[in-house]
Amino acid sequence: MTKARAVPMPSNSVLAPLYTGADLLDAFAIRLPAEASNDVEVLARAAFERQAWWIRVLTFIRDVVMMTVGVTSSRAVGLAGAARGPVIGYLPVLSKTATELVVGADDRHLDFRATIQLRADAENERELVTSTVVHCHNRLGRVYLATIAPFHRLIVRANLERAVRAMKA
Repeated sequence: MTKARAVPMPSNSVLAPLYTGADLLDAFAIRLPAEASNDVEVLARAAFERQAWWIRVLTFIRDVVMMTVGVTSSRAVGLAGAARGPVIGYLPVLSKTATELVVGADDRHLDFRATIQLRADAENERELVTSTVVHCHNRLGRVYLATIAPFHRLIVRANLERAVRAMKA
């Protein structure tokens, strides 16, 4: 099975200017099968719209807990984003080029951006790279981020691996 792996933050990403001072920066990559699409939006949807059951449960728990402190639920973020344009999962699409798609949302506790890039790897094969940048605004944001960061990394890897398995089927 193809595994997602941690990689350096992409220097060519449109998010690169946001790296400075970020409270969370991470990037993961996975090799794509030959039959995978070349459309970055199709790839992003494959990676982030078909969540495993345990990820849906964690998102539900996050929403229930965070709504008690006034943080917007994932459903509300998705509905507000959909009123303005396309969303992937529940995150609004902020920009798209042929090789990179950016999703994200801002809330009172933090600003979140993720990018999905299609690029060639060291062996000149195609790979999908997802990078995350988070800037916290206050103590709530820092506590929230410290709590979810380990889950975030597991979820991103699991999403990439699940998407590649589905592309091979």
